Amino acid sequence: MRSVSHVVLALTFLAAATVWGQQLGVQTDRPTFKSRIDRVSVSAVVRDQKGRLVMDLQPHDFQVLDGGRPTTIMDFRADRAPVTLALLMDASGSMQVSGKDRAARAVADQVLAWLESGKDEVTLLSFDKRLRELHGFTSNLERLSGPLTDVEPWGLTSLHDAIAAAARSVAQRGRSHRGVVVLTDGLDTSSRLTPPEVSGIASSIDVPIYIVTVLSPIDDPESRTSLVPEGYGGALRDLADWTGGRLFTSSAPSHSSVAARRIVEELRHQYLLAFEPAGKAGWHPVEVRVRDRNLTVRARGGYYAGRS
Repeated sequence: MRSVSHVVLALTFLAAATVWGQQLGVQTDRPTFKSRIDRVSVSAVVRDQKGRLVMDLQPHDFQVLDGGRPTTIMDFRADRAPVTLALLMDASGSMQVSGKDRAARAVADQVLAWLESGKDEVTLLSFDKRLRELHGFTSNLERLSGPLTDVEPWGLTSLHDAIAAAARSVAQRGRSHRGVVVLTDGLDTSSRLTPPEVSGIASSIDVPIYIVTVLSPIDDPESRTSLVPEGYGGALRDLADWTGGRLFTSSAPSHSSVAARRIVEELRHQYLLAFEPAGKAGWHPVEVRVRDRNLTVRARGGYYAGRS
């Protein structure tokens, strides 16, 4: 059951998903399944009360609501598949403070360590006010260690714009198990897009956004010594949640290891559900539920139907 704040967020990016999806040239009705091209696919992650992944569910265990109305699941897949990932590194000036740039590289190294060279594919991107490609998509993951050390923090931050562009690059790969991992301190000083608008874009193309905010211990909101007010990172948390991803905070090496493992684990073990889209063009909110109330499911918040 989504909270009131999430409902407000949905209304905010409803129009934004339509406008920005068209401007970015996003293909939003990708054919994940081979049967018909006029089906919408949604990736979902299910965990039990102890946080463990659940991978033995069947189609009848799920319910998909399209615009609040139950819809028929036409195709279903539960598999372990290669991952397509955009690793997005914050290279703005604020990352120089307290060694956050080094902490971000440590998280990136952890993510790459959990991936499988030769099977998974990764592109390495950095951003300040502009987005830069450090290395194009490759399954030879050893090639990515060098570019990581070349990132030198400087300048303003267009975090939200960079996330939207990274999501688009991943969507164009056409593979199913895909996502964006953002390594940042969470500050944005120059984006055109707002978090709800980015949520709409990424959600509409089914690209989950995982955000790892690298912080010093005194800034970690979960630390007992934190000086950060309660509710820090709420906009980024909503952005990640609405795309089916998650927000993590990392202020210690152990946090980095846990975040990296959980991200790759979720991207590799997804349920893929497909249904026929509603006929009306525009934004359609989607909710994926599991019938067992002891389980929790995460999936994108909607899709964009471009045809009338």
